[in-house]
Parts: sequence; structure tokens; C-alpha cells
Amino acid sequence: MKKDIPVIILCGGMGTRLAEQTELRPKPLVEIGGKPILWHIMKHYSHYGINEFVLALGYKGEQIKQYFLNFYTLAQNFSVNLANGQTLLTNSCYHEDWMVHLVDTGPKTMTGTRLQQAAKILGRRTFMMTYGDGVADVNLDELLAFHQKNKCPVTLTAVRPPARFGALEFDKNMIRAFKEKSILHEGWINGGFFVLEPEALEYIDGDVMWEHAPMERLASEGRLCGYRHPGFWQCMDTGRDLKYLEDLWETGKAPWKTW
Repeated sequence: MKKDIPVIILCGGMGTRLAEQTELRPKPLVEIGGKPILWHIMKHYSHYGINEFVLALGYKGEQIKQYFLNFYTLAQNFSVNLANGQTLLTNSCYHEDWMVHLVDTGPKTMTGTRLQQAAKILGRRTFMMTYGDGVADVNLDELLAFHQKNKCPVTLTAVRPPARFGALEFDKNMIRAFKEKSILHEGWINGGFFVLEPEALEYIDGDVMWEHAPMERLASEGRLCGYRHPGFWQCMDTGRDLKYLEDLWETGKAPWKTW
């Protein structure tokens, strides 16, 4: 069943730790099993009836625009009349029932500003947000229900990945401290997969990282809730991460394949 809730996907980073892949293309277009990781993320949301996407573009964003401009045509069989350039679709092979908004948010803009700019086209709606370089088997129905029950302006999905990431400190369902990429903590970290109310954007002041001052302030005011996800989560930061995700996909063991 379709949901009247959009999702913003941050697609603007340079992916410097995956330079062998991102020198020529943006990280969201790096492929797993022949499909961009961005497609995998969008398929997961679509499985839960979320089919409106706002892509906040930055580094090599024109390639993501080209991908979606050609998405429908390249999925079809068609004939081309080379005398006049006319094309004729011979059968419909594949399509997605998605509305995709592509928003240029600047090549070097911080994540908070990307989020703020992308959200302008949504009006005063509850929306979801995630990053264009990570997959998970998060139950989005449960995440949304948790957000609605706890009534925080922001709910993030907390996961348990390798210790090189930052940490969250919990008090029941409230996050009391937010430390991005801290080396002093182990346990729950920010896994993305947010639900936000429009008022959350008021915490973004200037060109800042969403993961720094805005979320730290939300946590200190008791307005940041954390949905614990003990299941699969994996970002694609390095070549080793990419190989791991590819191996899972090729062996038919990809936990994020919920569709």
C-alpha cells in the first residue's frame, strides 16, 4: 500500500574512501549486482509503499540525473528509425512506480544544508531521510509506528556496526548523548533511516553537518528518539565494504533484499 510520506536521500558526498570507484561516478551509482546502491535503497523503501523520493545531489550529480532520465527507456525493448530518429517501444519490460525529485544542493555543501534544501519541496509533511551509501533490513513500518508513538521531532535508527563509528547513549527510548565517530564508545550508532517532522529543520543553522550541532542539540533537549535495529546494516565506505555487499548479493544472501 502506498504511503503519503516521502524520503530524502543524501547523494552529495565525494566518497573519498572509495576513490577507486568514485573518481568517475558518484558513490550512490556504485553498483552491487549490476544495480546502483541507490536503486537498492529505493527498492527497500518502495517495498514498504514509500515511492516518493527527493535526491539531494552534489558531487557528480549530473550523472544521477542522467541515470533517472534514461531509467525508463533503457529498461524497455525499442526500435529506432535511423532515418528520422523516431523510437517505438516494442514492449514494456520493467518499470518502477516512483516519483523522483532531483535537487542540486551544491558540490561541497554540508549534510544539514543538503537536507534543508531538499525538504523545501515537501511542504509541512512528515518525511524520512537516509544516506545514499548504506543498506539495511530495517522494518520501515515499525520505524514509522515507533516515531508516531514517541512523538519526537526526529527519530533515527540505531544499529550495532564496527567500532570505528560514533556512539549513542540511551535513556529508555530517548537519546541523551550523540557522539559522531567517537573512539571512546562502543555499542549503538547512527545508522541513518530517519523519520523527521518539519520542525526538525529549525535546528539547522547555517551550513552545518546534520550529524553535529543539530542532532547534538536535539539530544540535549530530549527531542531525539532512537529506534533500535538489531538486524542487518552495512554502509559502503571502502572497497572491502563493497566486496562484502557484492558477495552477499551474488550468493543470494543479501539481507536488505526485502522485495
